Amino acid sequence: MKRQEDMPDQEGEMRTAIREVDGDADIKKVEQLADEIWTEHYTPIIGTDQVRYMLEKFQSYKAISQQISEGMTYFLMYFDEEAVGYMASRPDNEDLFLSKIYVVSRMRGKGIGGHAMNFLSTLARERHYSHLSLTVNKNNISSIRAYEKLGFVNLGPVETDIGNGFIMDDYYMKKSL
Repeated sequence: MKRQEDMPDQEGEMRTAIREVDGDADIKKVEQLADEIWTEHYTPIIGTDQVRYMLEKFQSYKAISQQISEGMTYFLMYFDEEAVGYMASRPDNEDLFLSKIYVVSRMRGKGIGGHAMNFLSTLARERHYSHLSLTVNKNNISSIRAYEKLGFVNLGPVETDIGNGFIMDDYYMKKSL
């Protein structure tokens, strides 16, 4: 059974939900969200050429399908039944590694990311992982601060050559559960 969680607001109405990606239509929705979010958020940080390259290499329909077949789990995040973000995780030894978490800019600040992180922490505990871990671009200051507020500790820099002359220049962060 695919994982799903609905989150009621203070009045008991379902405003946010997280649903595991299931099938072609969901994968296409993730691809569309990735294009919107990455183009807007990451172009000023890493430039147009690297954004285009990374979208094709990591966030295209083909790439997402391949990642799922290799054990990555994708989730769509909804607000009032509209898909407004996505995340993906995979096992990494004793950690659940958060590979991706993105929310469209117009929906940031509504608690969607926090709900997603709580969901992921619960999932990790249920599956007996001791930590959540992730990498974040060194220049993505707002995300680094958000992760620190959630209890993640910066364990230092990590550079990953992703081909075509590009590197991911990140920090590795971890949170005990």
